Order: sequence, then structure tokens, then C-alpha cells
Amino acid sequence: MTVVQQVLFEVESPYFGHPYFVSGNAVFNAVASRVDERTRRSLHVSHGVFVPGEYGEFPEDASQDGYAGKLGKSLPEVNAYEDLFVFRDAAQRWLLSSRPRDAHNVLPVQSHGGRVAFAPETWFGRPEGQRKQRRSVSWYVHCYVHSDVDGVVPVSEDVLDGLQLGGARNYGFGEVSVVETQLVDLDALDYSGVREADGLQLELVTPYVLASEAPDADSQSVPWWWGVPADGLRRRETRLVNGDESHAVATVDHGQVVEYDGGDAVRTAKNGVTRVGTHSRFGFGEFRLRPCGADRVPERTAAASGGDA
Repeated sequence: MTVVQQVLFEVESPYFGHPYFVSGNAVFNAVASRVDERTRRSLHVSHGVFVPGEYGEFPEDASQDGYAGKLGKSLPEVNAYEDLFVFRDAAQRWLLSSRPRDAHNVLPVQSHGGRVAFAPETWFGRPEGQRKQRRSVSWYVHCYVHSDVDGVVPVSEDVLDGLQLGGARNYGFGEVSVVETQLVDLDALDYSGVREADGLQLELVTPYVLASEAPDADSQSVPWWWGVPADGLRRRETRLVNGDESHAVATVDHGQVVEYDGGDAVRTAKNGVTRVGTHSRFGFGEFRLRPCGADRVPERTAAASGGDA
């Protein structure tokens, strides 16, 4: 049995860090100082994904459907494999079409004494004549933890509440509070969407590490079961920070899609949630499988048909 603990944090103060996500390494270091050695040695932490506290509806491939209220402010129920990625889809397809999706894909910035940080909320203006001229949308962070050692998960909410993530923490930046946590047994989920697909694509949710300057980190090649396109893969260098030390990390950039050429799709799907490769313990190497016939961006179909689809 493989159990992951999903965690939804609310961002309480400006965040000074990575613009695309909160690295699992940052979350791990924040937790590590609050737990015992056994937990510290065995805990695995995903990257944190920014989520706006907005109105939404369940995506087409989720186990639930229809309007979901302010979905971004709570954890959706997880019954199927696809439910794990409702908030971890960079396109935020759960947002209602009436919500300003483009604005919600860009975190607002603030300047604090020369430091440019991300604001914990976004303000939107209203047309004249409305009862209130402005409305605010708070930001949340979605991540999950797991361990191969019994008794480590769930991590207590008292441990997780009030963590500080990112840089400039001694100035009060990056404070988060726990909104909700829930346990998910990966073995108990419905994988029919993966099992019954005629063909599958692999979408890289977080960067996959090829080489790292961190101690004891192994270099690795692109997995053989990735159908790499003829023009290759987009690569990016990032850094793994541990206290005063910083190590260069060469990665295959996240967000890319390749053909899946492997055999055991359900097992691979589970491995993608717990992540593969070097530094997987710190959030790198997360991916999901999708049926090849499913358009990742349904709006393109409507645009191509003149809006009739």
C-alpha cells in the first residue's frame, strides 16, 4: 500500500522564491527542522503548485463533474488517478471559463526594500456600479508527502502549520498556514482511464534531473520508455539549495509531453506520482499519463471549428 498525504496551504505573507512552483526541497527543509530524525530521513516531498482560491468546476477526466464552488480553497475528493492532478495541471482547467485564467497563471509581484516578491493575493477591479469596486483572490499551495517507512505519514498539521517557504524568511516572507490535508491510497484508485487507453502520452509535471552537483547524486539519461520527439527535449538548469550551499542541477524542463513507450502503464502511473530519478525525494521527476486521444487543451478544438465544437 502506497499512501500519500495531500496538503493545501494558504499563503499568508509575500513569497520570495521560484516563480513556477515551490520546490519540494524548500518544503522539505521547512519541515525537517520540526520533525525527528526518523521522519527527516524517510520523508519524500513533492513540488508545491500555486492555486488561486477561485470558483471552478471539475475537469472532464475527473471522477466528479459539474460546478464545485470555490474549488481552489479546499482539496477535491480523490477516487481516480486523474483526480490527483486537478490542481497540478499548469493550465488550471478547473477554473470556470468566466474566471480570468491568464491573470491566474501570473503571480502578482510586490517590491519590499529592493526585493521583488510574489503577493499572497491578487486584486481584481469591478465595473463601475458594482457594489464593491475591487475583489481579492487568495493564493494557495498544493503539495503532497509520502514515506516508505510506516508511521511517518500523516505528518501532523501542527508540524505543517506556520511553515515558511522560499527566501528572506528572517524578514517574515513565505509564511503558509494549513487549510486541509487528506490521505490517498494510490493502490485503491481507479486507473481505468490509463488501463483502457489505446495509447498514452507522458506529461512531465516537474523537472526531471539529468545531472546534479549535489553530493552523492547520480547522473542519468532520459528513460528508454519516453518517446523523445525528433527535435529533442527542452532543457533547463536550476539549483538545489541546502542552507548556505547551492548546487547546479541540469534537468529536462517540466511541462513537456512525450509518447509513452513502456509496458505496465498502471505501475508506471503510480511511480510517476511518487516520482522517478535523482532528487525525486525533493519533488523532481513527477509525471502523469494521459490517453493519446484526449486533447490536453480542449479549447483548441473549439477554436479550430469556429467555436462550434
